[in-house]
Formats: sequence, C-alpha cells, structure tokens
Amino acid sequence: MKVVVIGGGPAGMMSAVSAARSGNEVVILEKMNTLGRKLLITGKGRCNITSSLDMSEFIQNVPGNGRFLYSCFERFTNKDIIELMEKHGVKVKEERGNRIFPVSDKSMDVLNAFLEELKQLKVKIVTNAKVQSIITDNINNNESLNEIKHVSGVEYIKDGKKQVEKADKVILATGGNSYQATGSTGDGYEIARKLGHTVTKIVPSLVPLEANNNASLETANKAVSISRYNNSLSLCRALQGLSLRNVGIKLEDIEKNKTIYDDFGEMLFTHFGISGPTILSGSAHLLRYKNVDELLKCGKVVLKIDLKPALSEEKLDARILRDFERDKNKFFKNSLNDLLPQKLIDPVVELSSIDGNKKVNEVTKQERLGLVKLLKNFAVTVKGFRPINEAIVTSGGISIKEINPKSMESKLVNGLFFAGEVIDVDAYTGGFNLQIAYSTGYVAGC
Repeated sequence: MKVVVIGGGPAGMMSAVSAARSGNEVVILEKMNTLGRKLLITGKGRCNITSSLDMSEFIQNVPGNGRFLYSCFERFTNKDIIELMEKHGVKVKEERGNRIFPVSDKSMDVLNAFLEELKQLKVKIVTNAKVQSIITDNINNNESLNEIKHVSGVEYIKDGKKQVEKADKVILATGGNSYQATGSTGDGYEIARKLGHTVTKIVPSLVPLEANNNASLETANKAVSISRYNNSLSLCRALQGLSLRNVGIKLEDIEKNKTIYDDFGEMLFTHFGISGPTILSGSAHLLRYKNVDELLKCGKVVLKIDLKPALSEEKLDARILRDFERDKNKFFKNSLNDLLPQKLIDPVVELSSIDGNKKVNEVTKQERLGLVKLLKNFAVTVKGFRPINEAIVTSGGISIKEINPKSMESKLVNGLFFAGEVIDVDAYTGGFNLQIAYSTGYVAGC
C-alpha cells in the first residue's frame, strides 16, 4: 500500500514510522525545508518528550476532548516512545512534574532519533512541498446513492511546479495554528474543509496571559489605585523577568467568587503580563470558562499568587514578627530581604500601604496583617490571551465527531486519516501534547 503523510512534525513522523513498520511504501510531504521544526523548540529547546505518569492519568490532563484518545493512548504509550528514543541512543531523565527529557537536554537528539528510524524504514521524505489538496475518487459510481469518496493522491507544489503523489492512504498531520514560523499555519484545516470536514473554533491554548492596563477596571490589589502601579500591567512590567518558583496560583472569577483553576509551581512576569508553566496550563482552563470574554473585558478575572504557599497566614505572620524583631531598628523597606526576591520588595512595600521609611518597630499589627494578606494573595487582573502565534498548542481543529477514535480514519472519506494537533484535542503542559502526537500518529499509520 502507498501511504502519503502530510506534515513532518512529531505526529507526521510517528505516522510514517508506524505505516512503514506495517510494510507500506511511505512518503512524507513537508512544506518546510526540514522535518520537526516545532519539535526543536519544545521544552525551551530541550524537548519535554512525554510524562512519566501512568497512561491512565493522561486523559485527565487533556481538557480538550481527552476521552476521544482512550484507544490511542492504550495502543502507543509513554513507554513506547521512550523505547524508540533509547533504541537510537537517546537516554532520558525525569524532572519535576513527571516531565521526561533527553539526558542531553537537546531536542535535536530527539529529532535525530526519529530521522534515523525513518531512514532505516526507507521512508521517502520530500521537503519544500506545499500541499494544495487531497485528491479523491468517487467509488460509488451510482448517482442515486450517497457519494462515497476514497483518497487517490495528494496534489502539491514544489519548486514552483504542481506535482501529484498517488496514494492508497493519506494521513493529515499538519499541526495547528501556533508557532507559525515552524510551518504550523493551519493549512490542514482548509484541506479538510474541502473534503467536507468540520473545523471547530480555533483559539490559542497553553498561552501566556495579558495583564489589565485599565486603572478604572483594576480590581486586583486594593491599594493599586494609589500606587505607581496603577494597573496590573504596570506592576508586571516592573517585575518583568522575575521567575517565581514553588508558588501557588489561582485564576478566579471574582464576580462569582469562584476558582477557575489552581496550581502550584513556576510562573514568570513579562512585559505584557504573566507566563510560565502554571499560567500556560491555567489558560487551557480559562479559555473554556463560561462567558470568559465578557469577564475579561470587565476586569473580573484575577490571578492570585500565594508567594508563601508553605506557610499559613498565622505561620507567615509569626515569621514576619521574628524578622521584625531582629530588624526592629531598620526601615520597613529594608526589612524584607530574607522574605522576598529583591525585585518584589518595592512593589510589595508600595502595595502594602506601609510607609517604607517607617521603622519596623512602628509597624502596627493591622499593617502587618495586611502585609500577610498581600503576600498570600498577590494579585494581577487578567485582560486576555496572547496571540495564537505565541500559543504552545491550538485548541480546536477537525471535529472528533467525524473521526473514528480506534483507527483515526475519517468517517467521511475512506483512506483519509488524521494525527496530532490538527484534530480538536489539546492538553496541559508536561509532555502530554507530544504524547497525543505520537499516539494518534501511531494509530493513524497502522
């Protein structure tokens, strides 16, 4: 059988490996000049290959149609991808959060493992090949019956010339619409639409969040209106580049006093707002929250950061009291060096409404308790999401209602299969999205 794979990312490469292992003649058509461009930038260039969690726990880390992946996750697991890596000399290690990385910390090693496997299986790779459409034949030949289509080839442009690759089976693995410089420009959606497939709403997921820049809507820190940080954006810009580890975060709907998402881990302040692993995962929940656009517009979504999650308010107050006793003759602004990162001190002093030039032994109990509240609920009002091109993955894609979950074959076109981010599935950070690519690719290729 002749199998053509459209797209040379992790889903496309895994599809090709699987199809070739089944004894098929396989061709990959990739529009960029090399395979795996997006794979190389995952995990900040280190490639978070997968997660070490049991596969039974993967679905709960896939907020976007996770149950659809049950069969795929069962047939190709995290152990299977690790075995493939180690077959080609890529040793792996586990880091916090169950994340699996190559020991070398080089995503290129992961890509090279795939390329070596493809080479051994004699998969043909055609780069700089921009696919225009999938060619289908009507295999019914009876106008009185519903038309049944079957793929027969792929039309693409290479070197300015239109070419056709005949195929008995086509796997569409073009990725989503994020990180467009890597080739993920949503081409697959249009190709699928031409064949009658439904493409659900495309929105960014695992994406940084923008801070509010409208002082009149600011609801985060109570003292913000009298501060030089008169909105959350100015606060984030003052803290730009500061990475906080081991903090608790909550995204809250303050209109309903409801927690949208909570997490523990790392986050980062940026010139536009907030980012980092906990924020990216939170964005996947936020985009699915009811009436989120209206809430964001009205300044009703607030990120609350617990800067000292290991301490209760009572224990934190006791800690501050000990520090104050030791530093009783210091100015308040000079007493927080052991408690906070240097970059946080000035904003905390100002937002606490305690005079920074007041001696520590003059700080009242009420002021101290206010400081405790601030440290346990350091807040940023969220304005919205960063553009889709900055998202790690795309939420939305080809409707799962039109795909057989056990084979990844189209329910509308015989011989057409789907793999990876082009499908309407998406997960949290931590290697889950790459595992979706491998698992769906493996099943599509079988």
